[in-house]
Amino acid sequence: MTELSVVIVGGLHADARKAAVDRLLAEVPDSVALHHDLATAAAGTVVRTIRDVTGIVSAGEAPLVNDCACCALREDLVPELRRLAEAGLTRLAVVELWDSVEPKAMAEVVISGGLTLTGVITAVDPALVLPYLGNGDDLADRGLAAAATDQRTVADTFARQLEYAPVLAVADSPEADEEDQELLAQLHPTARQVPIGHGGLAGAAYPERMSPWSDVTGGHSVSWPGWLGGDSTSWFGTAGWSGSAGGASASRPGPAEGTSATPTGPAAGTSATPTGPAAGTPATPTGPAADTPASPPGPTGGSHPQRPPSPLVRAALAGFDVEAAAAAQHPACALLPAEADAHGVSTLVWHRRRPFHPERLYQALEDITCAAARSRGRFWLADRPDSLLHWDAAGGALCVESVGPWLASLPDAAWEMVPPVRRAAAALDWHPEHGDCCQHLVFTSPGLDRDGLEALLESCLLTDTEYAAGRDAWKRLPPAFDTFLEV
Repeated sequence: MTELSVVIVGGLHADARKAAVDRLLAEVPDSVALHHDLATAAAGTVVRTIRDVTGIVSAGEAPLVNDCACCALREDLVPELRRLAEAGLTRLAVVELWDSVEPKAMAEVVISGGLTLTGVITAVDPALVLPYLGNGDDLADRGLAAAATDQRTVADTFARQLEYAPVLAVADSPEADEEDQELLAQLHPTARQVPIGHGGLAGAAYPERMSPWSDVTGGHSVSWPGWLGGDSTSWFGTAGWSGSAGGASASRPGPAEGTSATPTGPAAGTSATPTGPAAGTPATPTGPAADTPASPPGPTGGSHPQRPPSPLVRAALAGFDVEAAAAAQHPACALLPAEADAHGVSTLVWHRRRPFHPERLYQALEDITCAAARSRGRFWLADRPDSLLHWDAAGGALCVESVGPWLASLPDAAWEMVPPVRRAAAALDWHPEHGDCCQHLVFTSPGLDRDGLEALLESCLLTDTEYAAGRDAWKRLPPAFDTFLEV
């Protein structure tokens, strides 16, 4: 039975997302794409389709759960993936998320279902990054809400989709310029970018030899008979595969009619060569054993060189750590962008060890929020000195929330209950007086007025006199953020 691997492909850029999914279906034999269309939720159901490289294999409906389309997706996804796994005919299930569905929640659903998630990919058109980041429209107004209570905007949804995925499948967009590409790179500098453009992978240069699955899966053992020949370092790809037009799964090819097999493994008793067995020695077959029925004939015209896995396939199967991905987005230990300035795009990292005055910061919120296409991080308010606050802004809209206490405010005994990754992040930035309490905000945008923004932020900090008054005095400052924090 074939072990099922699952990869999630999402993103609001629907054309780029579909291109990435189509590319995976074309390159990975026995792969299918599972998609839940939440646009049909108004009719009371979510439409589920499963397709392979030839077209739709099956379709069905899932009823809404508590009038929530996204909840229906959660309830239906794992059973469908388990059905595919139990059938044993599918090597890769590509979960193509509907437009506004965020990959974090679905990755956690897949893992909780006991399935093997090998990748999370967000598909992106570079020319659309800035327009989407600047779009403050509510998803509901654009027909993209995943539930009746969905209050997200286009901008903040796109930002989270982009920043969560460790891999970005980047469309070949003629409209994208250097500024667009640089903005994408600065927004998520740790992401692996792979192309999905017009023939962009077909002519890519790869090392002459590799062990595809030990490399691709990061040590996760994947046994996919038919992908590899007798030599474990053989090339693999779509060139040596055949499949029926009726949607049957691809099968490992035998020799073309009237020709002899060209093996890819070394001959018995001879040294290995990349071209096959030495002359005069018996071939080491790569197809079925001699006492089993022959598989359907492969393409005619002699042997065909096989390609290595494309960057997209390698990324889809590289492995995924859902806990590490969640930690990388948590405000206390997020992997925030670094300082950068190129091609008209800048990233400002603003780090201070003094709390904000709540009233002055509140009065400056609009100017700070609108100063950059994207800003995020953690901040420290004087009237709430023990609370770690999350800053998340895109499209001119700001979300502020408390995410618990600073570690410096916890008793020593409570540290054992804190995840190690957060303790490590705090230790790297520990201050002898304030511990991990700080301002750490990152602003990324084309045409960023760095000097003006820094001056505005500095003006919101406590003055020397206010700072010297101490924590008891800080807590008596006007609580300007109570409405934001729903106190």
